[in-house]
Amino acid sequence: MMAVTMKVQRRWEMALGAWTLAAVVGCGSGSEAQRRGVGAECAKDSDCVETGQRCLTQFKGGYCGLSGCINNLGCPAGSACVAHADGTNYCFLICIDKPDCNRTRSVANEANCSSSAVLVEAPQDRKVCTPPNGN
Repeated sequence: MMAVTMKVQRRWEMALGAWTLAAVVGCGSGSEAQRRGVGAECAKDSDCVETGQRCLTQFKGGYCGLSGCINNLGCPAGSACVAHADGTNYCFLICIDKPDCNRTRSVANEANCSSSAVLVEAPQDRKVCTPPNGN
């Protein structure tokens, strides 16, 4: 009976350890760009965390970020310089999946994790968080 109880306890400890690791990884502070507020929803410049960022109101729900980049060096780590269809380059968050894009955005103004954005420089196979167009 004691051996069975120890096995159950060990399985419980392993499951709890895996869950704790997943929670820590899933709730991490994110990339440098996310810590700096890139991609956050906003209504005005003062809603953006970092000095120098603007609330890009041409995107639905606003988008805290930088415009006018000429390469990735002009963007916070964790973001990439994207040539947008409106003729302006923006620093957009790099993502793997859609949830990466929406930690600081409401459901009504979700961004998409897109592989079809035109990146200014290599690597070209990255996906970036593209905010919804229009207000």
